[in-house]
Amino acid sequence: MRVTNGKLHEKLGYFLFRMSMLLVIAIVFYITFDIVSKGIGSINWQFLTDRPRDGMTAGGIFPAIIGTVYLTILTTLVSVPLGVGAAIFLNEYSRESFLTRIIRMALRNLAGVPSIVFGLFGVAFFIQYMGLRPSLLAAGLTMGILTLPVTVTASEEALKTVPASFRQGALALGASPWQMIRSIVLPQAMPGMLTGAILGLARAAGETAPILFTGAAFFLPFLPNSIHSQFMALPYHLYILATQHHAISRVRPLAYGTALVLLLLVILLNGAAIILRFYYRNKMRKGGI
Repeated sequence: MRVTNGKLHEKLGYFLFRMSMLLVIAIVFYITFDIVSKGIGSINWQFLTDRPRDGMTAGGIFPAIIGTVYLTILTTLVSVPLGVGAAIFLNEYSRESFLTRIIRMALRNLAGVPSIVFGLFGVAFFIQYMGLRPSLLAAGLTMGILTLPVTVTASEEALKTVPASFRQGALALGASPWQMIRSIVLPQAMPGMLTGAILGLARAAGETAPILFTGAAFFLPFLPNSIHSQFMALPYHLYILATQHHAISRVRPLAYGTALVLLLLVILLNGAAIILRFYYRNKMRKGGI
């Protein structure tokens, strides 16, 4: 009887898991289909390469695309070196202590903080305290701080997957700790570290609140000429078209087109993470690393 009840509970659990999975897939498919079906009609060469005209009721989103690309590059330059360096220090150099546990707990808590809090921090620290004006630089620093907890956590988890015997073997052969980390540990952990970093950037590419406070402009028909310039970005442009425009019904097709371009950008970043992960895994299996 106990066995029968156990099998019944197991089948019920599997059924609930499958239904949850199907429900999530159905929701994602519906949202994606809605965006694609309503936005594909706005996608053309002019839409992708032209600048907004007539109060953003015509033209394209080229400045917003370029601004998003610039912002992603700056975010990468801030979050990846700092995040990887912090993960290496926590996992390879520091000893387990009360302080390191507090640091890890703080990182996990920061990863769940709403993005608007990071936006307010960017305003208070980078603009008011450091004296930066709203710009690409202030927004890139803010977005770098936003993605830093995810990058550190993902990088440290990737480092933990490297067997301790690899480290011990390298040290036994006379390698210094840094030579061991650089030549043995980092290549083995690279797939997970790259995946975590790119997924963090994909999240940053779709954030609106932090750049709303630190540098994104409502309407700029020209490209930023330096990191101290304001810029247009796809998330903020979509927010304006969908909620704040004076002719929302008129620009709704453009809003769906912008949403589709932003969705494709996020898919490309996630696809890049998958491709890089498979590339480094295959290279390691063939003995290339």
